[in-house]
Amino acid sequence: MTSCAPPLASHLESTSSKQLCWLKKCWIQTQQPGGCIKYAAALVNMCETESKTSGEDIKKVGWDRDDVWLAHCCHLDGAETKQWAQHGIGVAHCPSSNMRLASGICPVRDLLDAGVNVGIGVDGTASNDTGHVLMELRMAMLLQRAGGNPKGMSAREALLVGTQGGAKNLGRDDVGRIAPGMAADFVAWRTDGVSFAGAQHDLVAALLFCTPGLAPVDLSVINGEVIVKDGQLTPCNLQEIIQEHNRRSLALCSHITQQGRD
Repeated sequence: MTSCAPPLASHLESTSSKQLCWLKKCWIQTQQPGGCIKYAAALVNMCETESKTSGEDIKKVGWDRDDVWLAHCCHLDGAETKQWAQHGIGVAHCPSSNMRLASGICPVRDLLDAGVNVGIGVDGTASNDTGHVLMELRMAMLLQRAGGNPKGMSAREALLVGTQGGAKNLGRDDVGRIAPGMAADFVAWRTDGVSFAGAQHDLVAALLFCTPGLAPVDLSVINGEVIVKDGQLTPCNLQEIIQEHNRRSLALCSHITQQGRD
């Protein structure tokens, strides 16, 4: 992470306000020995700071605004949750990344109950190898139940987080729903295959519980353009892309020793 002092963070915040930019802040909280928490705040991955509470730093650099959203937020306390809600600060929940890095679990149930907007994120490829939004929604749903509350998050609530929640974080009012006047962005799955077998009574919930979405979508339309049809990517040759990807990946990883492998 490339770091900078809080004054630069404040300057960038002021600049973003004048340019009407929505800025992504990555707020990583790591539990340290002795129970203290280290806060690494990244503005487009460019700012690092330490403080007793993340809420103090947020206010100090002027990030307590409703056009701000923060990634991760695994160790927010009650006061910070209230602060997020009062100022309209959004959260991008990245469950798989947080589990892989042992960062903790974002208290999504508490955030939603307090009125905080929550969207879903996959984080970067260094901490999440799939980049699969539907898988993240499934993980988010199950994690909120793992603490003992079977109603911690429903499938429909998770899908709202991944659609309307994400759109609101980005300040978009033209995506996140299928409705007249909205952008023609949607995906679809066939429901007559083995993945949906036995789940015809609730196909919406089955989308997360039965994991049919782990396979490629059958149809994907982006801004009115068909990108995937019958499970096949239409704008380009997928096999050629995969071969080139593997070639570059092997070259990049050729220096990794056996000890460095996970």
